[in-house]
Amino acid sequence: MKIILLTPGTGSYHCGVCMRDNALAKELIRQGHDAMMLPMYLPLTLDESAASPDAPVFFGGVSVYLEQKFAFLRAMPRWMDRVLSAKPLLQFVGRWSGMTATAEVGALTHSMLLGEDGHQAQELEALVTWLRKHGKADAIWLSTALLIGLAGRLKKALGVPVLASLQGEDSFLDSLPEPWKSRCWETLAVRCADVDAIIAPSRYYADFMGTRLRIAEPQLRVIPNGIAPEDFEVRTELPDPPVIGYLARFIEGKGLPLVIDAFIELKRRGEFKSVRLRCAGTMTAGDERLVAQLREKLARAGCAEDVEFLPNVSRQEKVAFLQKLTLLSVPASYGEAFGLYLLEAMAAAVPVVQPATAAFPEIVDATGAGTLCGPGSAKALADGWEEMLRHPHVAQALGQRGREAVEGEFSLARMAERFVDVTLQAKSGL
Repeated sequence: MKIILLTPGTGSYHCGVCMRDNALAKELIRQGHDAMMLPMYLPLTLDESAASPDAPVFFGGVSVYLEQKFAFLRAMPRWMDRVLSAKPLLQFVGRWSGMTATAEVGALTHSMLLGEDGHQAQELEALVTWLRKHGKADAIWLSTALLIGLAGRLKKALGVPVLASLQGEDSFLDSLPEPWKSRCWETLAVRCADVDAIIAPSRYYADFMGTRLRIAEPQLRVIPNGIAPEDFEVRTELPDPPVIGYLARFIEGKGLPLVIDAFIELKRRGEFKSVRLRCAGTMTAGDERLVAQLREKLARAGCAEDVEFLPNVSRQEKVAFLQKLTLLSVPASYGEAFGLYLLEAMAAAVPVVQPATAAFPEIVDATGAGTLCGPGSAKALADGWEEMLRHPHVAQALGQRGREAVEGEFSLARMAERFVDVTLQAKSGL
């Protein structure tokens, strides 16, 4: 089958959805399908080779923004759009992609959800024209429901099924100011009727978003995320002294401040005086202030020398990072839809300690690769760490279960097979 995946790029920092979609596209190709990944807004920033390195960027971020702000540019000539969508320019602009005012982001999000009725209609027509010229696809995948405004026009113009993934849209939409928050939620709910299937990465998130968007089975499906276990080396021995790990973006929402507080609490108790903490993940310019504050807190607690911050690690550095961990925790405070970092730890046979909230209980139960603790509490998180550190043989057994899980039901190959099954079902329903 020929499958087109549309994925928003970040332009300047690693994005979990981008990396997941890129890995999925490469696995689909490996399984014999003709998969192409097309970036939107900004170029993709990946930690491995791109599945479609020569693909142009659609809905270039500069053009999209200008079309939103100025009515006379909504019919700009294509040569101008091509200049504004050049990858070097978009990569440069991507450095400031998080600095747009929230009200402007809300208006732009709503316009994109309106699709052909929004201010970026000519960008949608350019995408349709390109897809027609490059051979009819069997299906189109939208990596996030925030792109669902494209679905109606794509289906009408191309006559193929369009499917969309759910990936944490609620936290973004809920951060928008009114009236855009309510408008976007309502428009998204209405536009869900334009897609043939909506895929959630966990049962938790399917139930949660199904209620908010008024959708249900059979349109709503669950396909767990997967990774390629062969890309990760299995940890062969526990580090001495023990090392607690954090692997996610350096932001409050992923729970980094809570990890720091729990580490200070664990050190204060004194049973594991030599324990260390290593934090790796994306850090943008906007995240530096939080990290500086956390460093100051650690210094005041006398723990600064026992903590390492490793920003913007490469794929090779990430694999090596996981090899040196005793356990991993990413206590995200928002309703995490999945948490690909958990599978990455499990692939290295590293057990996890996670709060009993959002999708975490579902993943820990399905893999048997970790333990749960009370959410939002540094004391509860430190308790979970302490219990696992006291029983290293249990930790090793949990890690081995995790490795077995990502070799089976949570493998990238299994994920791709499930995507193909749903795509075939949608295609047969046309």
